[in-house]
Amino acid sequence: MTDTPLSRIRNFAIIAHIDHGKSTLADRLIQATGALTDREMTNQVLDNMDLERERGITIKAQTVRLAYPAQDGQTYTLNLMDTPGHVDFAYEVSRSLAACEGSLLVVDASQGVEAQTLANVYQAIDAGHEIVPVLNKVDLPAAEPERVRQQIEDVIGLDAADAVLISAKTGLNIEGVLEALVRRLPPPTGDAGAALTALLVDSWYDQYLGVVILVRIKDGRLKRGQRIRMMSSGAAHVVDQVGVFSPRMVPVDDLGPGEIGYITAAIKTVADCNVGDTLTDDRNPATTALPGFKPSVPVVWCGLYPTDSDDFEKLRDSLGKLRLNDASFHYEAETSAALGFGFRCGFLGLLHLEIIQERLSREFDLDLIATAPSVVYRVHRTNGTTEELHNPADMPDGSVIDHIDEPWIKATIMVPDEHLGAVLTLCNDRRGQQADLTYVGNRAMAVYRLPLNEVVFDFYDRLKSVSRGYASFDYQMDGYEPGELVRISIMVNGDPVDALSFIAHRSAAEARGRSICVKLKDLIPRQLFKIAVQAAIGGRVIARETIGALSKDVTAKCYGGDISRKRKLLEKQKEGKKRMRQFGKVEIPQSAFLAALKMDA
Repeated sequence: MTDTPLSRIRNFAIIAHIDHGKSTLADRLIQATGALTDREMTNQVLDNMDLERERGITIKAQTVRLAYPAQDGQTYTLNLMDTPGHVDFAYEVSRSLAACEGSLLVVDASQGVEAQTLANVYQAIDAGHEIVPVLNKVDLPAAEPERVRQQIEDVIGLDAADAVLISAKTGLNIEGVLEALVRRLPPPTGDAGAALTALLVDSWYDQYLGVVILVRIKDGRLKRGQRIRMMSSGAAHVVDQVGVFSPRMVPVDDLGPGEIGYITAAIKTVADCNVGDTLTDDRNPATTALPGFKPSVPVVWCGLYPTDSDDFEKLRDSLGKLRLNDASFHYEAETSAALGFGFRCGFLGLLHLEIIQERLSREFDLDLIATAPSVVYRVHRTNGTTEELHNPADMPDGSVIDHIDEPWIKATIMVPDEHLGAVLTLCNDRRGQQADLTYVGNRAMAVYRLPLNEVVFDFYDRLKSVSRGYASFDYQMDGYEPGELVRISIMVNGDPVDALSFIAHRSAAEARGRSICVKLKDLIPRQLFKIAVQAAIGGRVIARETIGALSKDVTAKCYGGDISRKRKLLEKQKEGKKRMRQFGKVEIPQSAFLAALKMDA
């Protein structure tokens, strides 16, 4: 099984925009090559997380080995990598591309080229891939394969004359895809006699096997019982098991050059397994490491706190296990006066944040509160030092700040012509700067520079709303620039609530502060005294709402008699309420935190 000559191995990734049919095509390729029987097949067979199936999206890149008897009479080994399409998981795509020599570029024949089609294909070109265009969904009445072919040539600059026309749903022309893979993609290169070098593509935690590592062998052979060394950390381990995914885990004796498979070596912590590291033989090590991947840089940070403070240790263990499975996610311990002990977590975007939160609640049975998402600011102090600010509550006093830099992104938005006006207005409202605007047929491609903190809250939802779902959006980081930024503190009954503080541009500060105060007015239960909910910048209050007091009729027991008796009771009540307002503690329920932190669309 592992003695396939290099000339008959093909390693390829499937790349596309969201919902253009990557996982469905992967299903058909698995079915066509007989890797699974019809009885074993399910939809999205490689999407093995419940969340992936429910949402219909791929979150983790998955791999599978297929054996294909081609028309030239030879049997080829195909290593398929199914990648995510969403911008938040672009890091998964880059790792998969580094393990392959070619890509299938799947484009929906009715929708054409979208923003993330471009982003992913440019990543593949940068990785030096041979690219085979595949037009999917040609069976739909709205399909226009000729127009989309032309679009691929105009927008991407790829020759699409011999693009493969398929329907992944019905299985139309899947054979054509397999033949194109064999004929048009290059085989891997490598030397079986050289010192072992293998790229660590991914790692995840299995409760029975420990850490499972996905590797791509470049040179040499990787055998069971071999002692291997991680070149960056220097950790050495003995390989317990070597295998491939077909798509079930199938143990094999060894893996040779050009092959993709997994190993287990009784590794307990993923800290020993840096994604992008090079594995080599401990006794006969390679002299130079393979070029790895750029480490992922979190762009959105938020605090995660257990609803029950007794669950803190459980949350720590759960985050550690999740980190094994998702190297692009970062966390560090922090504490909050309002919420107790928790963790400051870094994510690649809001969907990534949502997925991690959902996985913590499902897989580890945790009930969590997330603080408002924040981006990473750079604070330049008057004494010349610079520090990164992940948490708005840690922002130093204004008197010691010289200026603050905020991150900007370069966004590519593709939208049908009739919705362009609304999209441009949205971008301009979010302090956007237009860099480019081009047309391809009846679709416009707008390139904008935008501050990231204007995008992380609700930009994607607003974009879908104003374009009726037709706009597609992709972005990349584009450096830091100074901005007129202020921290808005939320105070309840005079006490600051650090979990609700946030940083905003001065122009939007009042509106954002007012919207949170209005929300909290409805969310905090009424007390026997009036409660002031205020938003403040430094010592200046910019918005206020008052929660009315519950009134008790203290004069109910007075029947007739002099009015002064009633007045005396009312005065006594007034004094009591004043004292309660001074010393009363306002408990903010967890549900109020959750609702207040969900920003308005």
